[in-house]
Amino acid sequence: MAGNSRRPGARRKPGTKKGPTKGSGGKGKRSLEGKGPTPPADKRPNHKAYRSDGAASFSPARASASPPRRPAGEDRGRRPSSRREDPDGPQTVLGRNPVVESLRAHIPATALHVAQGIEVDDRVREAIRSASERGISVLEVPRVDIDRMADGAVHQGLALSVPAFEYLHPDDLLEEARQRAHLARVEPLLVALDGVQDPRNLGAVLRSAAAFGAHGVLLPLRRSVGVTPVAWRTSAGAAARVPVGRATNLSRTLGAWLDEGLVAVGLDGEAPADIDHLDDVAGPDAARGPLVLVVGSEGKGLSRLVRETCTGSVSIPMAGDVESLNASVAAGVALAEVARRRRA
Repeated sequence: MAGNSRRPGARRKPGTKKGPTKGSGGKGKRSLEGKGPTPPADKRPNHKAYRSDGAASFSPARASASPPRRPAGEDRGRRPSSRREDPDGPQTVLGRNPVVESLRAHIPATALHVAQGIEVDDRVREAIRSASERGISVLEVPRVDIDRMADGAVHQGLALSVPAFEYLHPDDLLEEARQRAHLARVEPLLVALDGVQDPRNLGAVLRSAAAFGAHGVLLPLRRSVGVTPVAWRTSAGAAARVPVGRATNLSRTLGAWLDEGLVAVGLDGEAPADIDHLDDVAGPDAARGPLVLVVGSEGKGLSRLVRETCTGSVSIPMAGDVESLNASVAAGVALAEVARRRRA
């Protein structure tokens, strides 16, 4: 009541005033402490840098966040995967059939991950047996660990870890090809791929290279597929027998090989001369000499700089209305023709 504000209990202790204090902006002491410095972009889950680079470089925040568990049997369906692996780094083969096929193809692997409690069938038994016979570590892990490795992709309880493929420097590839050719008493024969994007095409080219006596395959560093598990399986083991190199600049490397005495012949569907006139384009007896067959990409073919660097270009004669051949088929036909001339 008025005049009685000095009675006990009617006075507020200093510093206990309710509501915002001066300079606080309406925030309490705990709110004013803040959350610390802003983390980098690739560590913030809602930032586009996290989504684009999080799979290529290890992120502790992402690794600790387990994806939601899917009901049993959902693995049988297909759904889009957000998994993005570094094409030059370690790879992971997921799924029972792909894992079994990879082990049959003797892909160099480091570990086989088997989810605990999965239904064991013939494929799982074969995968475990093949990995054990080859000395590959067989690890029984919780399913959530394989879920994290798959990052949303279908895995069916199996994951095979494959180390990064080791490419040769173009100079080392040429030296290796010369040594192999010397042992076979022939001239070096190499294949260069200009922007081939499909790993199955690369695997088929490696298989044809091994079948027709090529001594190496050269890939460009950019805008080209690498030796992935899919390419390795398609090659039917030829990736382990044919040296593979990678060039930072394909046209520059081809120019250096020309200075070393090699002849570069490009496969071009629009070339006026066909492969029957290879000697007219690249010089007398070019098929038996040191030769590089250059194969273009699936859609655009040879790039301008690569085409200009080549000694010449030839096409593959075709009957009917077929406009072009698949890159791996064209490489196989050209290699077969060169091998025929060398045998003759």
